[in-house]
Amino acid sequence: MPDGRLRVDAVIPVYNEERDLERSVTMLRQFLCDNGQAWQWRIVIADNASVDQTLQIAQALAQRWPGEVAVVHLDQKGRGRALRRAWTESDADVVCYMDVDLSTDLRFLPPLIDALTSGYDVAFGSRLMPGAQVQRGLKREVISRCYNLLIRLFFWHHFWDAQCGFKGVTRRVVQEVVPLVQDQAWFFDTELLLIAEKNGYRLKEIPVAWKDDPDSRVKILKTAWEDVKGLWRLKRHFPRVQANNPTVQAKNIAR
Repeated sequence: MPDGRLRVDAVIPVYNEERDLERSVTMLRQFLCDNGQAWQWRIVIADNASVDQTLQIAQALAQRWPGEVAVVHLDQKGRGRALRRAWTESDADVVCYMDVDLSTDLRFLPPLIDALTSGYDVAFGSRLMPGAQVQRGLKREVISRCYNLLIRLFFWHHFWDAQCGFKGVTRRVVQEVVPLVQDQAWFFDTELLLIAEKNGYRLKEIPVAWKDDPDSRVKILKTAWEDVKGLWRLKRHFPRVQANNPTVQAKNIAR
């Protein structure tokens, strides 16, 4: 039975992460046990079509910690697809996600959740805001900054970093904004933020401590090209939320 605490689902999308999954889930669970007493929390492992032992490891973790760890399995790849499934199937008040490598320091999770309970609709980590502490190679730094500059040229948005794998949203955003996001892969993050901001939802960007994973599976140039195509699609046909929220409606009318 619900105990009155805020319900939080922390989603970890994974694809072929048999090496890191158990360690990361164990670390996140311990952090939540130590720092998440104010929440009724759950870790959701969203496996999108892994072909190694990732799913079996995830299921074993769910059996080890029933009620604290759950598994969602998809037969198709795509981080955006995995997040959409895990978020829309959740009944939590707040849903968030983080990359399996835990590149973002977990101490920023409480501020992320706090923002979503104090009037913000979307909260997300930033590696580019003043105050962020980032360790990564020059190539990734340059590509990230160029990509976020490109977004600004397309949409003149007000956030610094679209692609940090550390984001949370309220139940209302899951219901009203997520269905409008078309991308199923890495552009999901950018599309979510742009649709939310341009439709009047309140965004909270938090400078974080972030450390690059040298074993990252992300194909940077291919991903960047897919992101550019996503930006062009949004530029041509930008979705508008038909929301019941008076504040969002007023801002949409003003635009």
